[in-house]
Amino acid sequence: MIISEPKSRADLDRSLEGAGRIFLVGCGACATACRSGGEEQVFETQEWLLETGRQVTGSVVIDEACHIPRAGRDLRLHRSGVEEADALLVLACGAGVQSISASTDKRVVGGLNSLFLGNIRRIGSYEEKCLLCGDCILNETAGICPVTTCGKGLLNGPCGGMEEGRCEVDREQDCAWHLIYERLRRQNRQGVFGRLVPPKQWSRRRKPGRHRLGKDRDGDVAPR
Repeated sequence: MIISEPKSRADLDRSLEGAGRIFLVGCGACATACRSGGEEQVFETQEWLLETGRQVTGSVVIDEACHIPRAGRDLRLHRSGVEEADALLVLACGAGVQSISASTDKRVVGGLNSLFLGNIRRIGSYEEKCLLCGDCILNETAGICPVTTCGKGLLNGPCGGMEEGRCEVDREQDCAWHLIYERLRRQNRQGVFGRLVPPKQWSRRRKPGRHRLGKDRDGDVAPR
């Protein structure tokens, strides 16, 4: 899940300068779960826009704003409201904003800040567990990512500042490498401690990332 938070009203006011008629777009997936871009937030934003003297020409909450074909379809279904607008205000992550931008020539304004890829600890509480680095070693680290969970992103064990299983960067945080060691010990495995981990292959994180699914000889879907 992409974790996001609303931009400040002052930031939005500046970004919408010169735009008197606004079409609102929300996201029914991640932004709804984060309570930053669902139906309730779209309504609240509409009320704020009206208070600033702007006109709202319409709104839509797209099931997944990052789905480019779906975003284009939903905007076409609301063609009149989109065409009347000076700008589209999108309450979605950066991927959602760009899906909307790819589907219209209208000015598009992002209403949220994208924070990180988050795991759900409980409703309303999220933690970053994966950096999407493209060079995963989770199989050797007992399912704990040191690149993300370690405060320094170390690949070969804890730093000298670890104390009683706590991180030097944040003493309230468990040391990722201590957690990895203890979990591997309980599993009776050596894991990553059996080799020297080379520098991270950041080249695998080339931007922009692309991934397409094709079909293998048996007709099954396979990445390519």
